[in-house]
Amino acid sequence: MTPSVRASSPARRLAAGRLAVGLALVLALGCGGRQAAEDPHDAESWSVTTWGDFYEVFPEVDALVAGTPAEAHTHVTVLEGFAPLSDGTVEIVLRGEDGEQAFRADSPTRPGIYTVTLTPESVGEYDLAFRIRSPAGSEELRGGRVRVGAAAAPGGVVRAPAPRGASGGGEPVPFLKEQQWRAEFATVWVRRGSLPRSTRGLARVRPPAGGEATVTAPVDGVLQARPWPYPGARVREGEALFRLVPRVAADRSLPGLAAEVESLEAERAAARSRLERLEELLEVEATSRREVEEAQARVATLEARLDAARRDLSAARATREGTGAAEAHVLRAPFSGAVAALSATPGASVAAGDALARVVQTDRVWLEVELPPEGARQISAGGAAGLAVAAGEGPALAIPQDSVRLISLAPEVDPAKGTVTALLEVRAPELRLGATVDAEVLLAGAREGIVVPTSALVDDGGVTVVYLQLSGERFVRQEVEVEARQGERALVEGLVPGQRLVTRGGDAIRRATLMSSGQAEGHVH
Repeated sequence: MTPSVRASSPARRLAAGRLAVGLALVLALGCGGRQAAEDPHDAESWSVTTWGDFYEVFPEVDALVAGTPAEAHTHVTVLEGFAPLSDGTVEIVLRGEDGEQAFRADSPTRPGIYTVTLTPESVGEYDLAFRIRSPAGSEELRGGRVRVGAAAAPGGVVRAPAPRGASGGGEPVPFLKEQQWRAEFATVWVRRGSLPRSTRGLARVRPPAGGEATVTAPVDGVLQARPWPYPGARVREGEALFRLVPRVAADRSLPGLAAEVESLEAERAAARSRLERLEELLEVEATSRREVEEAQARVATLEARLDAARRDLSAARATREGTGAAEAHVLRAPFSGAVAALSATPGASVAAGDALARVVQTDRVWLEVELPPEGARQISAGGAAGLAVAAGEGPALAIPQDSVRLISLAPEVDPAKGTVTALLEVRAPELRLGATVDAEVLLAGAREGIVVPTSALVDDGGVTVVYLQLSGERFVRQEVEVEARQGERALVEGLVPGQRLVTRGGDAIRRATLMSSGQAEGHVH
């Protein structure tokens, strides 16, 4: 946004100087509340900032003189999404002993900025309020107390409690509403909270005991093209993974196999005829039972040989001619999980015992966590109350207590690492086997203090800082010390309740501060 014409005159620049002095006083005195006065002593123009449940309101208002119009360039931000209000009505209300005076704008001059014209009726002090109605919600916000003066002594802010400033009393830096609305930006009140106690360490994700199996070929054969798994495919227990057609010796021709089938069929027919004759003779006691039993065994043997010969012939035709309905071995998933790797291709000849695929369980995994000895002792005493796992730049994965089970703790400290290995079973399909992750094991009990989103923390040349909002467009840098982190929350020292914290956009403020060659002087409205 370009500097405002309103602030370009010598008088406006003098007012801007007084504005900076006023902000420094606010920082030094720092009192609690939800409104911020830019400069309570500025007789020409004034502003306050107030926050509600739905909106942030930041008006820049001309001096208040009874019977004289004063323009209020009112910046309204919808806190949900931190977007400029573009559809709704804005009222500025002055409440006195004789009732209230309301001044309204039904639409913005441009998104986020409503120009409301105030014409106070008489000199005096009034409570200031803002009434906003829009699809985002209806809300009335208090803005402190103002004075309406006369032409000889224009009025302005009388009382507007400010958010608490930074403990270090740093120099305020500007970051205009137009910059905030273009950036990913958000603010909240600093509040006390708690984080569960925890211990952390690097962890490796691996399958649980019995949760990894290699599927192998039971016999020599040829793999058919369907079904065919792929790495990462989810499979159910008993689901078909491969069809393996047994392989016939290469030195046996198709005609030879066919001849063997025909020969065995003839032998079986002759054996069956002999068995039938012997059974008839046995009925008249013309032969012995032993001969009948021998004939029965002969028929059973020939039938078994014939079945095997037919299978060999069918397999040979399927593999050498591509015809026939070969009998195949169906290889199935040993349990539900996912295919981790393949070591075969469709149509390949494999030998008995060759590895074809590796299947792993994914609903449960084991984490081998390297913990400091004190953390291991605490887990041994009270167990794990949950887990937060971070891998890469994304948000940490929170795993509840009922999905975490302590399997074992190593009986000794690793002399090279100075850590104790804890083995945890975790129900978390999102964790990838083989990955190395940062694991934070939650313990019983909690730590009290100021808890903030980790998105509020900014690395400023190796120093962890946050930015506090003093008013609509003024911010201050505050150093903090991170005492503990858990997922997207952090326990910090250096903040107190009642401060307005920038939770998203701190990096943008820092960059704007580094790139700025001078103070911004205002807006074009």
